[in-house]
Amino acid sequence: MIKEIAELASRFFEDSVRIRRYLHGNPELSFQEYQTTKFIKEQLAEYGIPLIDIKLETGTVGILKCKNPDKKVIALRSDIDALPIQEDNQLEYASKADGVMHACGHDAHMAILLGAARILSGLKNDIEGTILFIFQPAEETLPGGAKQIIESGAISNPKPEIIIGQHVIPDMTSGVLGFKAGEFMASTDEVTLSIKGKGGHAAMPHQITDTILITSHIIVALQQIVSRKAYAATPTVLSFGKIDAPGRDNIIPSVVTVYGTLRTMDETWRYEAHKLIKKISESVAEGMGARCEVEITIGYPALINDNNVTEKVKHLAKEAIGESSVEDINLRMISEDFAYYAQFAPSCFYYLGVKPKDSEEYYPLHSSKFNIDERALKTGITALSYIAAGLLKQKKF
Repeated sequence: MIKEIAELASRFFEDSVRIRRYLHGNPELSFQEYQTTKFIKEQLAEYGIPLIDIKLETGTVGILKCKNPDKKVIALRSDIDALPIQEDNQLEYASKADGVMHACGHDAHMAILLGAARILSGLKNDIEGTILFIFQPAEETLPGGAKQIIESGAISNPKPEIIIGQHVIPDMTSGVLGFKAGEFMASTDEVTLSIKGKGGHAAMPHQITDTILITSHIIVALQQIVSRKAYAATPTVLSFGKIDAPGRDNIIPSVVTVYGTLRTMDETWRYEAHKLIKKISESVAEGMGARCEVEITIGYPALINDNNVTEKVKHLAKEAIGESSVEDINLRMISEDFAYYAQFAPSCFYYLGVKPKDSEEYYPLHSSKFNIDERALKTGITALSYIAAGLLKQKKF
């Protein structure tokens, strides 16, 4: 079967590139993916794959029933939304939407999953079971489309016994797949601090509350959560990326707002850290004559790959594209709402390298110049198609 899948992936490669370029040129933001959803539905209809009514405005789920459809059920997932970034690439297929770009590779994810759907539909008489193709909205925006897909009941009847997802990554060589069993990607929470006091003239600090200085002390003090309080074996990141202090050289503002992110791999420690952030911020501010209001928006949980499923998928990937093109990789502190699927069913999420083999230069995810080596599409489609077929051929999970 691998030979047939590889030949089909090669035969359909130009179509896959065309699809990826169309999607890249027509990006839509989270929960606004109307034309993207319409396009995906049209492609699935062309491949003879019916749809499940997911009762959401955007996104869709296709269902492919092969021989003995009740024998096994698996799901393959792609996200479909873009980011609020102005593209800075001079490409024929560059984004036509002002200030919106597929800077995270979701256009490639969709093209790969559609390519796999096309191949698997043609092989449905040679495999047993059912495959769900999840095209999920809003991975980039809380509360995340994965949670909504699950809560809609769209993948509960039939419920997949395994869910597979992949993400392009620009710092890995094109066509290489990277796997990590167990802890893989971090939880993510948004932290907002509002430091409030009596603003005024910077030359008369005795008459005012120096919210700028107090903010500095709070940010420094909070770093002890990572350096002194975090569990030794639990990776943790607490970073602040924006400070809104509407003063000037001689004006201390009455309110300073700080925006940050908390990432970790342990759910128990995650919520202990929330309490510490609140306690330290409030106490430092109070001790220096100000008030600090802390707001923590709960984001995605940590993504934990099922050990057994990951080993099976990695083995199938080696059969599909060769052992030299499959690597073990380290955990990363970025986040993914695929984590909800991993809580819903045993899952494996892996990386697909998209850095050109003849270059060491690349632009990172979420860059205005992000792009992929499109040759990786063929690898992604071949691997995903074979992984799905291989899982369904196994006697048991």
